[in-house]
Amino acid sequence: MKSLSPAAAALGAALALCALTPAAQAQAWPVKPVRLVQTLGIGGGSEPYARLVAQKLGEALGQPVIVETQGGAGGAIGLAMVARAAPDGYTLALASTSSLVLRRFLAKSVPYDTLRDFTPIILTGETVTCVVASASLGLNTLPEVIDYARRNPGKIAYGSSGIGTTHHLSGVVVEHLSGARMLHVPYKGGGDALNGLLSGQVQIVFGIVGTMAPHVKSGSVRMLAINGDKRFYRMPNVPTIGEVLPGYARPPAWNGFVGPAGMPRPIVRRLYDEIHKAITQPEIVERIADFGFVVDTANPEEFAAHIRSSIDLFGKAVRAAKIEPE
Repeated sequence: MKSLSPAAAALGAALALCALTPAAQAQAWPVKPVRLVQTLGIGGGSEPYARLVAQKLGEALGQPVIVETQGGAGGAIGLAMVARAAPDGYTLALASTSSLVLRRFLAKSVPYDTLRDFTPIILTGETVTCVVASASLGLNTLPEVIDYARRNPGKIAYGSSGIGTTHHLSGVVVEHLSGARMLHVPYKGGGDALNGLLSGQVQIVFGIVGTMAPHVKSGSVRMLAINGDKRFYRMPNVPTIGEVLPGYARPPAWNGFVGPAGMPRPIVRRLYDEIHKAITQPEIVERIADFGFVVDTANPEEFAAHIRSSIDLFGKAVRAAKIEPE
């Protein structure tokens, strides 16, 4: 038999690969490292969280899971990269309510459509958020800050991890309910917002508890309130914003893993199973709490439904409050 030329052999191999069914491709997955895009910026609690999950997921898959932090625009920059990636299971994102839901209503331009461009994999839980003040401000409680901002419009600047984030919207709602007038300063991520607080660029910051806790412990930052529906079990003496500002309800703040639209179902299921197994181990639950997250999972179908309902509910709230995009 006449042997094939190298070019013909290569073409035949390529055609054979293309002929594989999605199920067959999924059985072979993964055969190379997986990229996990962490969309929430450098220096925040989400970065060590992503690296912990990546380590455990890599051990389960037998391939490295490499974390790539792409912050900015409330997570939209990193999430847009994932939306453009091939749906082969080798590019994932750790995303949040801010980038998947809120930004579409609070920013004039968003480079993706949440419902069209992503495959939900697993809802991993709630983000424990808070509002803190610089110790140099000399105001020790949230009522004191609100009272000062009422009497001195524009003298208090609050930092957030970007336009269209839960933290940004939290400041808007506090202003709306209290009559305080503050200046919003958006940063690329929670770590940058904290640096802005420590350097005196802003006086208060809405952010993730895990990012702020070490500086609260050192005394350079004052914890004013937990930004949630209930107190954080790690800080039982810290009140919620709603306790001191009647009528306040925190904007949604959850997180989860997504991939590009069109990922093969077997790969999605494998990812869900392995991430769920990793983050629900008791010792991992406690480590995740150190970063400012509470584990509460949902499967791909439940996560997709949760995203849709969040978009619907938040859209109604934004229209009712007449909040204009920036």
